[in-house]
Amino acid sequence: MSADFSYAMLRSELAAVCAAGYKPLRCVDYLEHKKDPGDDPHVLVMRVDIDLSLAKTAILLDLFAELGIKATFFVRLHAPEYNPFSFEGYRILKRIVSEGHELGYHAEIIDQAKIWGEDAGACLRRDLAVLGAIVGMPIVGAACHGGLTGNNNLDFFKENDHRAFGLLYEGYDRTPEFNLFHESRYVSDSEWTRWKAYDQGVRLEGDVRAPSGHLADRPSVLHLLLHPDTYYHSHFYEREK
Repeated sequence: MSADFSYAMLRSELAAVCAAGYKPLRCVDYLEHKKDPGDDPHVLVMRVDIDLSLAKTAILLDLFAELGIKATFFVRLHAPEYNPFSFEGYRILKRIVSEGHELGYHAEIIDQAKIWGEDAGACLRRDLAVLGAIVGMPIVGAACHGGLTGNNNLDFFKENDHRAFGLLYEGYDRTPEFNLFHESRYVSDSEWTRWKAYDQGVRLEGDVRAPSGHLADRPSVLHLLLHPDTYYHSHFYEREK
């Protein structure tokens, strides 16, 4: 049975997590949190991968503003589904930055290298420079996108240090300074009709609890990955243009 992925449900889930005392952080903030977790280490690290819809991203921004949540948004630069530099696309990117969220790069560098016959590292440097120039600030975080090509873009960072490209972190990197995925309860909507969860990097098989369902376990770090494409007002097939 499919879970409820309405915006109303998401608001209720996020409100419950915040009410339980979890402090919302952007991915970049987790680097400082690890240095000094303070008296109460319970944090909600918010990540949003903009896979298919910038228009729906605007609705999440409204929701986060209402709840006082700051998040990291990873944007693709070469998606056929949206243009981040269109009139509306750029307006949303500017809003992400102006409202205090982090903007990161949703990397597809192995895809680019194979499609264009170019060096993956050169593609990464160029994309980070372009995105940073457009929004007027350096891009310090990246997370690899998993598309339909069959390539694993994360393989690039298995062989290359993200820091050599001016990045402070990559979403799944295992450096002691970050290592977020392997030190958290990771909950994702990436299966579209049900939640999935990992604990300390290990899949919790059959665990389809919504984020608030994990509060009973009281993980110190709850790492939530959302995709704007998943959510709707009334039904799965509605689409904002």
